Amino acid sequence: MTQATQTQSQGIQLSTTALKHLTALRQQQGENLCLRVGVRGGGCSGLSYTMDFEQSENIRDDDQVFDYDGFQIISDPKSLLYLYGLMLDYSDALIGGGFQFTNPNANQTCGCGKSFGV
Repeated sequence: MTQATQTQSQGIQLSTTALKHLTALRQQQGENLCLRVGVRGGGCSGLSYTMDFEQSENIRDDDQVFDYDGFQIISDPKSLLYLYGLMLDYSDALIGGGFQFTNPNANQTCGCGKSFGV
């Protein structure tokens, strides 16, 4: 796992590698977007991670905002109950590459790493 860009006090951790990849993806979109991270019911283990770029004006008053050198990650309070302490990393490996979630709240994780149970 690569180094986190912020201290452990952040509710959602972001590795340097993930930040670089997300910044490049945002530049391809051509807009100054933020990343919404959340959970929804479903997946092999009961809950699935969600993440998508979103316009900054869609940030709600009750959203938690985490800033990483100008790149914002947002999460709603209900999702943050399951995500607090999450480490979001990125790997460009040919097998098993992509975004990787390390969630201290998960007591079971699907083999694909995209769903979890609490």
